[in-house]
Amino acid sequence: MESSSATAGVSTRREATRQKLYEAAVTLIAEQGFSATTVDEIAERAGVAKGTVYYNFASKSVLFEELLRHGVGLLTASLREAAEATARAGGGKVDALDAMIRAGLLFIDRYPAFTQLYVAELWRTNRAWQSTLMVVRQQAVAVVEGVLREGVENGEFSDEIDVPLTASALVGMVLVAALDWQSFQPERSLDDVHAALSRLLQGRVSGRRG
Repeated sequence: MESSSATAGVSTRREATRQKLYEAAVTLIAEQGFSATTVDEIAERAGVAKGTVYYNFASKSVLFEELLRHGVGLLTASLREAAEATARAGGGKVDALDAMIRAGLLFIDRYPAFTQLYVAELWRTNRAWQSTLMVVRQQAVAVVEGVLREGVENGEFSDEIDVPLTASALVGMVLVAALDWQSFQPERSLDDVHAALSRLLQGRVSGRRG
């Protein structure tokens, strides 16, 4: 029992340290770019020794790759929970997609620096972590695909829908609209942005009038 508690304590402390390193890295890289950001700066921003960075991650590239996994993992989990909560409440698939849009906006509002980095990295093809990025991106898109496929199967959506492309388009819509909101229309509320995207969803996917 004591050994188990001690192990759990070490694991919790390590996760807390890794979280501090993620936050430091994403902030610095968003400010000055990946190449210009040093391990020393990440350690200083996180309030840890340089050796702590290398204890948790083999290199700066590995840290950034794990940061991408961590961040997109959080986004994927939030999308899945939104869909599952809608199902538990008896909502339909359009309701689930609408809830996922809101969950995506909430995530981006909470982690704007990560979102900017993620979108920027999607357009680069010369990074060591490109294959990892494609894998974690597909995990997020797959959650939306699942809801769309279920909607097609139960007749809520047209069977003419291109599920993979529509899922990618919905995820992309939320990412781009949210970044545009934060960069150029910050006076708008999250509820306002969600309402606009919700109307677009209902008009383009379900055919219902908002």
